[in-house]
Amino acid sequence: VIDATSLGWGTRVKGFVACFAIGCLCSLLGSCLLWVPKKGLMLFAVFYTLGNIASIGSTLFLMGPMKQLKRMFEPTRLIATIVMLLCLTLTLCSAFWWRKEGLALLFCILQFFALAWYSISFIPFAR
Repeated sequence: VIDATSLGWGTRVKGFVACFAIGCLCSLLGSCLLWVPKKGLMLFAVFYTLGNIASIGSTLFLMGPMKQLKRMFEPTRLIATIVMLLCLTLTLCSAFWWRKEGLALLFCILQFFALAWYSISFIPFAR
């Protein structure tokens, strides 16, 4: 079963590049939509968050989902992972349910720093 469902290295790299490009495109689109009157900040928060989720999801192609999840929740990066996931969730909650634009922007800023902290946690001795 494992041999039949695993992807080859070339397919993994293509999936990574495609998913990462979609993530960058969503983040860029969100930045462009920031200037739309009335709904711009909400659109920015949503597209920026979706872009970050797609970018994080792109690494699933390289490592595989189970290995990535195990590494995300290792004790050395557990706090960084929780803060990052919490910021992603709170950004979407403030955009969709609470409809607080200022809060969505604050969570986008926190999301940026949380994602940077999370990414740095994968570099040995970087923290």
